[in-house]
Amino acid sequence: MRASTTAALLLFAIAAFAQPDPESRSRNQPVEPFRIIGNVFYVGASDIASYLIVSTQGHILIDGGFVETAPMIRANIEKVGCRLTDVKILLNTHAHFDHAGGLAALKQQSGATLMASERDAPLLERGGKNDPQFGNKFLFPPVEPDRLLHDGDRVTLGGSTLTAVMTPGHTPGCTTWTMTVRDKGRDYHVVIVGSPTVPNYKLIGNKMYPNIVNDYRHTFAKLKSLSCDVFLGAHGSYFNMQDKLARKARGDTRNLFIDPNGYRQFVAAAERDFQKELKRQQTAR
Repeated sequence: MRASTTAALLLFAIAAFAQPDPESRSRNQPVEPFRIIGNVFYVGASDIASYLIVSTQGHILIDGGFVETAPMIRANIEKVGCRLTDVKILLNTHAHFDHAGGLAALKQQSGATLMASERDAPLLERGGKNDPQFGNKFLFPPVEPDRLLHDGDRVTLGGSTLTAVMTPGHTPGCTTWTMTVRDKGRDYHVVIVGSPTVPNYKLIGNKMYPNIVNDYRHTFAKLKSLSCDVFLGAHGSYFNMQDKLARKARGDTRNLFIDPNGYRQFVAAAERDFQKELKRQQTAR
């Protein structure tokens, strides 16, 4: 009785936090899941990314998308021959409503352990309230992490090890995930970028996040130091996912997600955008 009541309350909360705005829906269209490389699968939406790391001992799921994305993620997990209840670990890139919105539902439905960065944990627990950029504009169902992560912490399950690389700025605890995957007799360095973007962010005089500029600078230095073969990210647009899938559909047989040049170009472009926005705000003071 108690479990059914909890589930009913969660469903009510999910309905209350559903995001009907056109921009959200345009980035949240259903797509067919696919294997990226090795035991790494894409199970997210058209731009809102979610990744499944598969093993015989259970699976790791990275990011929960919007509230509305959670059912798509579950369906995509099933389409690749897995079950949500076999997901043992939930991870998060950052505590925004388009990446953490579905975590509460996915955690409740799977029974998985949620691991998240210590600096983003309060934002997850508040459901996005008092966000240092958005205030209370983009809320999501609150969710409590079971394990708090720090820079360099490792998460291991079934022979796969992911390393949490703290890349703060976009959120205080924004996390980039790295791992080594073996495919066709070769090891590949996989990087799943959290987010280094500055979408209308207040960089100067942000009382809720006074160290944001230094955090971004740290993040770009860290991202430039990483070894990357397979370039992925919290949004499919970061690594031109739709274009790569279209090229594959036209007969390109290469694994286009092996894209170290694309990774370097993305990081360089994001850093230029940050520097440009920082200079604009400094000049406007």
